[in-house]
Amino acid sequence: MKAKDRLAALGDRLRRRGGEHPAPAGTAGAHAPTAAPGPAQPGPATSGSATSGSAPLVVELPADEVLSDEAPVDAGEESRLWRRLHEDPNDVEAFPQLAEIVRRRAGEGHQGGDRQRAADDAVWALAEELAHNGRAWYPLIELARLSVHDDRDAALRRLATASDRDPSGRALATGLAMLRETQLPSDALGLGMAHWRPREHDLEAGRHLVLAAIEAGRIPDARRHLAALSLHPDEGRVAVLRAELEGLIARLEAERVAGGPMTDPAGIAVTGPLIDLRDPARHPPNS
Repeated sequence: MKAKDRLAALGDRLRRRGGEHPAPAGTAGAHAPTAAPGPAQPGPATSGSATSGSAPLVVELPADEVLSDEAPVDAGEESRLWRRLHEDPNDVEAFPQLAEIVRRRAGEGHQGGDRQRAADDAVWALAEELAHNGRAWYPLIELARLSVHDDRDAALRRLATASDRDPSGRALATGLAMLRETQLPSDALGLGMAHWRPREHDLEAGRHLVLAAIEAGRIPDARRHLAALSLHPDEGRVAVLRAELEGLIARLEAERVAGGPMTDPAGIAVTGPLIDLRDPARHPPNS
């Protein structure tokens, strides 16, 4: 199946199964990758002229973002990305590249309405197809990311399944990072406590778990998980990581007492995710 036909099939399948995507009431579901014929909508004209007997495609875009047939997606590159993902559905470089192509096609075929929803629906269909592979964990995390604000419980189930599919701990680390970035550290803490195996998993999973505990203001949990990092066989990396995280825990303890920027006015919760923690310039001085 050609790549373009495969994307069209994804759009058709998503429309048939549209009830499974957790979209808000009244929001349109997925859109076909190509525009259906019909009357032109009011708005700025795109570059180029319409062919005889067909209505021009009009998309509400800034002038510098207008899409046209003059710069088509590279079909060969698209096919190559599909092959990579069918061989390895967890290819973290190929998936975002193909997702961007899918988003572009959704935009080209979408007239009016919520273009962001159309793009997200197209990526949802891509991730859903790849997630059927029993080895796939990265597509499940993408599905969780797209649904976490509309159906949090389903998103957490997808993250749990992704973690179970990957014995290395990369899936767990990626899922924990996603939850931290969406400011759900308590959910990250629950996911990590249920699935983390400190002896076997990559240290990044343990790092994100400790950071989630810090962000949730759960100092005892943070210290307990920090101690469990010592079970990992890479003693050198553990020593470096423990030094980094010990400093953050000490800072949280001090700021909890002082009501500093890592806590709310009651001194009980971190207000946002701790991003780029290894960059000292990003750390405000202790109060």
